[in-house]
Amino acid sequence: MTVTLNHTIVPAVDNREGARFFASIMGLAELPPAGRNGHFAPVRVNETLTLDFMTVEHPVGVHLAFDVDPATFDGILARLREAGVPYGSDPTHPDNGRIDHPLCPRGLFFVDAARNLYEVMSPA
Repeated sequence: MTVTLNHTIVPAVDNREGARFFASIMGLAELPPAGRNGHFAPVRVNETLTLDFMTVEHPVGVHLAFDVDPATFDGILARLREAGVPYGSDPTHPDNGRIDHPLCPRGLFFVDAARNLYEVMSPA
């Protein structure tokens, strides 16, 4: 059997709001609450991976990076702009409004309320 990442916990100020924000920007599906007493708010990323948002008292943001195709990148960028969410090409300045990523033709960073840093990279 190959090793496949099944899920990871993403710290959140509010698990449902964190999941809703991420899913809405990325164009992904929120799943029903999971875990004991529904304390996880999962978002389906692909066939094998969910991000399980969990409310924590003092969230410390994590960095999550995603490779996407050009059409998906365009959709994410459009949703960020439509929602007025700052984005940028530099992880230390994820609000510079640029997509000239240093490692790929187009890429960007954005953050959520828990200061999770999301990175989205496209080959074109």
